Amino acid sequence: MKGSVLRDAVALTAPDRVAVIALATALATGFLLVVLACALYSNWLPLLIVFTYILAPLPNMICTRCTGADDVFSDQSSSGWRDAGFFLTSFLVVSGFGLPLALTRSGIIDPTAGIMSVTGGVLVYGTIVAYGHYFSRSDDALF
Repeated sequence: MKGSVLRDAVALTAPDRVAVIALATALATGFLLVVLACALYSNWLPLLIVFTYILAPLPNMICTRCTGADDVFSDQSSSGWRDAGFFLTSFLVVSGFGLPLALTRSGIIDPTAGIMSVTGGVLVYGTIVAYGHYFSRSDDALF
């Protein structure tokens, strides 16, 4: 009895499985690029952008829950809290791209490490956005 309930709870369709595998691969590749940017050039400062990866979605989630809106992309309940969440998330995303560029420009990290960090950031942020877009849609409103 317990096994069938558990099996039903984790049952994914084939396109969902492919999406999960693709998103997991992109996320792992993004983190790998950032860690390699640090390890190959013996400078661990690019690892600071991992904190922006972790913190970036939090203001959106917290402020959206404060307003009571479940859909992040709808304009049904626009409020100051929700706009503050968008602002803080945008600030963290821009910081995630700007920090490696600033460290590269100032000569603290190697230019190749900066490129690897920014590319890893694109993959990680793209994975977060794609996951939110793909898995937040309802089945009856596909079009």
